Amino acid sequence: MLLATKLYVPRPPAGLVARPRLAAALADGRAGGLVLVSAPAGSGKTALLAGWIRGQGRPAGWLSLDAGDNDPARFWRHAAAALDPVCPGISGRVGPLLGPPPPASFQGPVTALINELAGAAGGGEVLLVLDDYHVIGAGAVHASVGFLLEHRPPGLRLVLASRSDPPLPLARLRARGQLTELRAADLRFTVDEAAVLLRRAAGAELPGGSVAALAERTEGWAVGLALAGLSLRGHHDAAGFVAAFSGSHRYILDYLTEEVLDRQPEPLRAFLLQTSVLERLSGELCDAVTGQPGSQAMLEAVERAGLFLTPLDEVRGWWRYHPLFADLLRARLHKDRPGALPALHRAAAAWFDASGLVHEAIEHALAAGETTRAAAMIERNFDDLVERAEGATVDRWVAALPAGLVRTRTRLLLAQAVWMILSGRLAEAEQLIADAERALEDASNEPG
Repeated sequence: MLLATKLYVPRPPAGLVARPRLAAALADGRAGGLVLVSAPAGSGKTALLAGWIRGQGRPAGWLSLDAGDNDPARFWRHAAAALDPVCPGISGRVGPLLGPPPPASFQGPVTALINELAGAAGGGEVLLVLDDYHVIGAGAVHASVGFLLEHRPPGLRLVLASRSDPPLPLARLRARGQLTELRAADLRFTVDEAAVLLRRAAGAELPGGSVAALAERTEGWAVGLALAGLSLRGHHDAAGFVAAFSGSHRYILDYLTEEVLDRQPEPLRAFLLQTSVLERLSGELCDAVTGQPGSQAMLEAVERAGLFLTPLDEVRGWWRYHPLFADLLRARLHKDRPGALPALHRAAAAWFDASGLVHEAIEHALAAGETTRAAAMIERNFDDLVERAEGATVDRWVAALPAGLVRTRTRLLLAQAVWMILSGRLAEAEQLIADAERALEDASNEPG
């Protein structure tokens, strides 16, 4: 269920401002191999690309990345699935090459992907968007994406949206004329664009001087302008409002978020804070986390209010908050209700576990401090994780568990050993087997 949401081209937010100059730059960039949209959080990267992809009327692959995609097998399985709309069946043909057993190098599966694209494109264009690439820190993923760029078929166009420049061969691509770059300065709203955005967000025309001042104070920053527009609803003195804040982006965000949150009804404000622990939201999931019914209607109300909630499918079954807005909500939750966090994560873990969504269940169990429960879920689902060759994910989860706990979990130690053997890491496997034998011996010596 959540896999599909990662492959969904986000629907542009209501009131999206058309920006022809940026759409033209993206269209021109298709002549090269890579388009890099690199700008800080809240600059409007995802909205820009989603509007452009949907507006061009041709199929494209889209993958919304998250921290779990630092596992190279998971990353490339999702990337291949994202390409299915433009190259039908490619995920079914490339997927088996990702393991088990895990490939010694991911150049092999990526080579197969390249050959599939070259054969299927028929001289046409294949567009793949990797959104939120900044969450990727795994060297194996960067290396394999770099390999794809170096050996891409002529029709492949890769678009990366990131908060920072990725460790890819950008200088070489730039020198070859194969790189198009859009950066923070390009994404800043002009005064005219800001006027449209503010009018739609505030629901009223603003004086030209106030628009210019807000554009200057926010440096054309998309999320700052959008929050300012929401804050201006009901204000009659726009000039006075503009004069009330200045300084860094962080100050503007804190100030405007306080303005927006504090003007919401208490039930809605509580809902926003409680559900901010979730990366993706559905009505049933939010019911479980908040302990209250009616979350689907609440989510629809949040979207209508323009509070940075984006649907992740056509039927509005799944949603997500804008990452920056979610960060601010979490900071407010931690400040106002720090004791609520474990219970919220615990409820989320239980819902995901019951729904068979293993990755999310384990992540929330770890966030709740429920390490024994997380260890049990890893053990219970280990065979499926190995079947998908997602050993890097297992390694990350086990590293988050207390070492003392891991040493007592015989099945977890043996499961890790199996993965090490499949990966060719025999010395590590022998050590884990020895640890498991000691754990069994200790358990047999316990009284009773």
